[in-house]
Amino acid sequence: MSTHISVPPHALLERILTLEIVRVTERAAVSSARLRGHGNEKAADQAAVDAMRRELNKLPIEGTIVIGEGERDEAPMLFIGEKVGMNAGPQVDIAVDPLEGTTLCAKNMPGSIATMAMADGGTLLHAPDVYMQKLAIGPGYDKGVVDLDATPADNVRRLAKAKGVQPEGITVLVLDRPRHASIIESVRSTGAAVRLITDGDVAGVIHCADPDNTGVDMYLGTGGAPEGVLAAVALRCIGGQMQCRLILDSDEKRERAAKMGVNDPKMIYGIEDMARGDCLFAATGVTTGSLLSGVKFRKDGVIETETVVMRSVTGTVRYIKAEHRELAKFHLD
Repeated sequence: MSTHISVPPHALLERILTLEIVRVTERAAVSSARLRGHGNEKAADQAAVDAMRRELNKLPIEGTIVIGEGERDEAPMLFIGEKVGMNAGPQVDIAVDPLEGTTLCAKNMPGSIATMAMADGGTLLHAPDVYMQKLAIGPGYDKGVVDLDATPADNVRRLAKAKGVQPEGITVLVLDRPRHASIIESVRSTGAAVRLITDGDVAGVIHCADPDNTGVDMYLGTGGAPEGVLAAVALRCIGGQMQCRLILDSDEKRERAAKMGVNDPKMIYGIEDMARGDCLFAATGVTTGSLLSGVKFRKDGVIETETVVMRSVTGTVRYIKAEHRELAKFHLD
């Protein structure tokens, strides 16, 4: 009997790398979790970046960072365009947010996660680090039931009708920012509820995909474009709809976007425009939130993590609760 396990090349993204990307987000989460509540956002983010990069470079891939910590001149590592992996294996696009919710982690508040996505090479949107208008809803609705160019109140009424409830039965998740005051007012004018979050709009968008458990029907507002692409990958895996538009309100931003292949600055991007190919998404909890439990450092030295990993082709979602006993792999001091 042969002891060699062979995997056809086309199935590599699916079979082998699903668990590998879990290891990547676990390492980043554990490294940043040690700095929870220390009030130092930069140090927590850097710890996650270092750990994530170290693990990515162990993978049998030819990876390109397309969503990262910034453009080459702004970020020393995991910058857009950086090559990662062992330069062997499939060509893949990688989107990372090593610590989503840096403020949440620094203040030890709920909901910070380490997250990344991986897709066939050339299939993820190369989004510049600008703001993006976002509208997302969960699965089970006809296409076009909501529209990015409609008013928030109109979208609430449309979604309520499609769901078979009154607007009072709809909850909209919005980032708590002064710029969103008019959105919040418009949503509330219909009788719908607004749930405000302080940070973390990747997790925020994912909440829409499971309204029965999260109580969230829609995500609305502007946030970072890189986080928008990560959220789009997650929704590709679990179902839902998303519409986004880059906010390119200066010549400098339009030039940067054009260099990354964005030809129509007013274009509305759907999920398939942002994540076209077979893709994987993983997130590990740093601080406990409604999506995932945070990292636990037990008295006996064992480290516990909880991770969600999903794949677009099969729609499989796995929640992995892990106990780590071999701690050298985390490179903790």
